[in-house]
Amino acid sequence: MRKAALSELTPVLITTTGPDKPGVTSVLFAALTRHGVEMLDVEQVVIRGQLTLGVLVGVADDPEGVQEAVEQAMATVDMRVDVRIGDEIGEDPFAPARQGSSHVAVILGRPLTARAFTDVARRLAALGANIDAIRRIADYPVTGLEVHISVPDDTEHADAELRSVLADVASQGGLDIAIERAGLARRAKRLIVFDVDSTLIQGEVIEMLAAYAGVEPQVREITDAAMRGELNFTESLERRVGLLAGLPESVLDEVAGTILLTPGARTTVRTLKRLGYRCGVVSGGFRRIIDQIVDDLGLDFAAANELEVVDGKLTGRVVGDIIDREGKAVALRRFAGEYGIPLAQCVAVGDGANDIDMLHAAGMGVAFNAKPALREVADTALSFPYLDAVLFVLGVTRAEVEAADAADGLELSRP
Repeated sequence: MRKAALSELTPVLITTTGPDKPGVTSVLFAALTRHGVEMLDVEQVVIRGQLTLGVLVGVADDPEGVQEAVEQAMATVDMRVDVRIGDEIGEDPFAPARQGSSHVAVILGRPLTARAFTDVARRLAALGANIDAIRRIADYPVTGLEVHISVPDDTEHADAELRSVLADVASQGGLDIAIERAGLARRAKRLIVFDVDSTLIQGEVIEMLAAYAGVEPQVREITDAAMRGELNFTESLERRVGLLAGLPESVLDEVAGTILLTPGARTTVRTLKRLGYRCGVVSGGFRRIIDQIVDDLGLDFAAANELEVVDGKLTGRVVGDIIDREGKAVALRRFAGEYGIPLAQCVAVGDGANDIDMLHAAGMGVAFNAKPALREVADTALSFPYLDAVLFVLGVTRAEVEAADAADGLELSRP
């Protein structure tokens, strides 16, 4: 039998909806098989137990017979069905399928309201951008949606405009919106580096040490001067460390024992290591304390400053190369080189101005509860105090995290 040319086929679009249950798809396709139709396109989605299944087929003859067979078949499984034939479909059914979205936006909110998402949709529509697909990626500790978008003019200018518009919507709506180009590169990340103070952990280690030495106000004053741009990081570090002179070495272990990880930090590292990521830290803090975090989380690498200790006491000096703003980027490049991972496949997460170079060097730079100077230059900014939001930006869903934890025998813990 001669195979019909595409132009000789009558397009039939079948959309069936109803409760998701075993057998629905097989019943539909069994009916189609009996009529020898040609498959052109198919898509299925299930949301909260409700199934929507759409199938586009080409029929050589008797499309009305196909419609009747499908309606009868779906009635046996209590599914609603809508069948459109030929011109009823609207747009050209034989037109080439869209080659895929140009961008993926991850939208996070706590809560993520209908009003906020409406604003996103309206601003995208005003740009002529189309929402191709939406899926929920998180319901805890934030609500997250992954939105696949196509822009009509996929140029650098359109890319910049899209990012600008979504950043504006995020700031007005109390949302975090991360936007990336769609494609393989988005799923090819292989190394992640975290800043430590106020990123991987809560608080600043040097202020904890200063509290033991009774010089916390002086240390904070120097920190504030550095934040105002009156001191560079190296000078501010040397001055603050100088105030710790004479502190017993044992205090380092005491402070290490009081450190609290940022909520979601353990989940984030555990999940990324399951995915084969190399995970580590690059910090302007102190190696003696950070080593305990490295051991606790099973990190692959670390770079930090080394406090000089003589006769069991801190001398108030740092030995070796100082990990400052430039040093953080150098360390990231070094670790990426050691593991043979291109910088484009690296992620850097930080919160301060001394993380700027590191975030610039990485393929994706994430500002986490960051100072304005870093937020302005980062690829994406997260403002909710949960480090596992980084997972959602990388395309990992909460359901996948919890399923993996359950498979490893870890108990689900939610407030």
